[in-house]
Amino acid sequence: MKNIVVVCASFHEEHVKKMLNHVETEIKDKNLEITHIQWVPGSFELPLAMNRLLSRTDIAAGICLGIIEKGETQHGEAIGNALMKSLLDIQINQNKPIGLGVIGPGTEPHHIISRIEKHAKGAVSAICALL
Repeated sequence: MKNIVVVCASFHEEHVKKMLNHVETEIKDKNLEITHIQWVPGSFELPLAMNRLLSRTDIAAGICLGIIEKGETQHGEAIGNALMKSLLDIQINQNKPIGLGVIGPGTEPHHIISRIEKHAKGAVSAICALL
């Protein structure tokens, strides 16, 4: 059994909890165990929390869950770009896979619900492919 961690952004908490439920269901037959779930305020905080958790020797991989919806400015795009770059760097530096279950950036609010399951399952598939 390989230990994984999940870091969840609490902005859009109701939807992110649904994503987490899909992740928990999806890993049941994949020889993975979630040993830690950490909630952070938003997607901007995901990389630091993930980096800290992946530095533990007992953790094999991580999953980030969050939502960056389309706003009136380019703020979400900037956060999304920084998030992706940071998580890629962490994944390479820690040599541990990170499953990206972040919807957006630029997602219209009415598209969020239809993307929850797909993004959650995709994050699990990503780490399984690399473990």
